Amino acid sequence: MNRHDADTQRTFAPLPPAHGRAFAHTWWGRAWLKALEDAALDSAQLKAGRRLARAGAVGAVSVRPGRITAVVQDRDHSACRADVLLAELDGEQWNRLLDMTVERAGHVAALLDRDMPPHLVEDAAAAGVELLPGMGDLEAQCDCGAWDHCGHTAALCYQVARLLDQDPLVLLLMRGRGERTLLADLQARSASPATEASAEAGTDAAEASVDEGVDAVEAYAIGGILPPLPALPELPAEPGTPPALDTDTPPPAGVDPDALRHLAARTAAEAHRLLAEALHTGTEQPGSAEELTTAQDAVRLALGGPVEAVADRLAQGSGRDREGLASATRAWELGGADALAVLEEEWGVSGETLTRARAALERAWEDEERPSLRSVGNRWTVVGAPVQLRLGRNGRWWPYREERGRWVPAGGASRDPATALASLGAATEDDDGRR
Repeated sequence: MNRHDADTQRTFAPLPPAHGRAFAHTWWGRAWLKALEDAALDSAQLKAGRRLARAGAVGAVSVRPGRITAVVQDRDHSACRADVLLAELDGEQWNRLLDMTVERAGHVAALLDRDMPPHLVEDAAAAGVELLPGMGDLEAQCDCGAWDHCGHTAALCYQVARLLDQDPLVLLLMRGRGERTLLADLQARSASPATEASAEAGTDAAEASVDEGVDAVEAYAIGGILPPLPALPELPAEPGTPPALDTDTPPPAGVDPDALRHLAARTAAEAHRLLAEALHTGTEQPGSAEELTTAQDAVRLALGGPVEAVADRLAQGSGRDREGLASATRAWELGGADALAVLEEEWGVSGETLTRARAALERAWEDEERPSLRSVGNRWTVVGAPVQLRLGRNGRWWPYREERGRWVPAGGASRDPATALASLGAATEDDDGRR
């Protein structure tokens, strides 16, 4: 085989069986199969072709301009030669395609990387060149005598979809140009006087040729042949471990390795929490309505038990002492910025809000079970007991307990004040059981 023949014909060894996998994963491979499946008159023949291809019944595939060929073995071990024909591009179409390709550097880079971005195909179509086959473009010929696609030619098409996944230049060979010829033509056009002149025209012209990505309209237009999204990942059992910072190299001035280590650990923990929420709901979680203040962010970063020096810095940044930071951190663990606001803020309850609060307290207990409560602002303290209910601005009740002269958060929020207060007793029993 001379050099020209080697560039205009490629032979691919038989592929292994494709049990339990899709025949095409790239969008262009799926487009190839769509052209077959949309035009086939007998769906039973398509099913037969899929079965044969999955079973590995398609022999070596020969690809040359305008034609693909393979011997396909039936289930009874008889064999047929199957051919599928696809019209070659004429000289004028190739000129338009090559001129368009060299105008955008990203197109050439994509082809060299065995990729076929949607905008390459769209730009080619705009230039009057259809690269991917459409309905009816794949013509079948088979020894079995079928006048339309039979199981043998369908099996060949399904197998070629797998080849196209690996190398879209196979499609361009079917359209009439081998890889070496194609690249030589592109190189010649890139070095042409016209191209050199345009390159000297200035920075703006050079920047205009840079591939700027896939237009959203183009991407949406091919949605019908894009592969399905992969399954959601499993949630890791725990956050990832940041890389170790223990090296012999001293840190630069102003860099605290302990603080950096803690920040990396908190980032991993927050990423794990966000992923858990996303996987649990299947939808994107709404972000915080307001940006955190410096004091709030210091409390958030204090989660996870930083070393003493880092904890001191965070306490100072939050405007608290260490004990106050511990209470604030506990509040953040229970409910983020909302819970922290309940810890810090005492506000007067009035009007409709007060009416609703009183109604909630009235119906929360039977008369003989209702505790005696003394209210100050949004805080209802049980008379004679070191426990308290605090009303958040969102209408939820938060349980608090007095410890060493401080009121500290003792549980999560509840719509029902009785439930919130009862959680204090459960928490006390748990604490006693751990002692």
